[in-house]
Amino acid sequence: MISIISDMDGVIYRGNNLIEGAEDFIRMLLYKNVPFLFLTNNAEQTPRDLKRKLESLGVNGLEEKHFFTAAQATAIFLQRQLENGTAYVIGTGGLVSELYNVGYSINDVNPDYVVVGKTSAFNFDMLQKAVHLINKGARFIGCNPDIVDPAPNGELIPAVGPILAAIETATGKKPYIVGKPNPIMMSIAKNQINAHSENTLMVGDRMDTDILGGLGAGMKTALVLSGVTNREMIEGFPYRPNYIFNSVADINIDKF
Repeated sequence: MISIISDMDGVIYRGNNLIEGAEDFIRMLLYKNVPFLFLTNNAEQTPRDLKRKLESLGVNGLEEKHFFTAAQATAIFLQRQLENGTAYVIGTGGLVSELYNVGYSINDVNPDYVVVGKTSAFNFDMLQKAVHLINKGARFIGCNPDIVDPAPNGELIPAVGPILAAIETATGKKPYIVGKPNPIMMSIAKNQINAHSENTLMVGDRMDTDILGGLGAGMKTALVLSGVTNREMIEGFPYRPNYIFNSVADINIDKF
């Protein structure tokens, strides 16, 4: 049976608006007992937050196990690298919570890592602190490389990429990115649902994270045009998805 790993923002919803056909797509997955996981580069929210968000949009029947975030992937990766480490975090409570869950503590004096996720609260003091700590030897970790995110009004808004770029410019050091398109996140995600690459379809709206990550992990890939990427933009990439759909409403699981 095919397994589905799907992005969320731009695929299931845009901001606070459910994408047409997304509820039926989820119902189909549940009804047909398809192994699936919503994999998001969002490091701001926890699986519980995401479950409740979809419930607020009218989508019921999902459990926390159906969601996996870049914050979770980052925490698991760091725990595997260094148990019970410390981190200075630029990000929201969701990222901090996941680090606590794997035994990490927060430290802004001499941390093992500087961990950066998207946050609207980013300011010069945070930039100065991160630069100071990285220059002292803290390792630089980014939850994901996304430059922009889709907003409910159709516009694109800054994501974590510009924050990472500011720190990189000031330190001369590149972050290690854990989230998509890193195959590490894909590998961890597959393990969550006991999926195998050759029988897994990665569904996403970004060529440079979702599709590239799926290809790197050996999965089949499906690009939906309901988020960041339009059909004209595809030509600018040296790789192609296996399938292109206007939205998840056009995906028929029985054909895979």
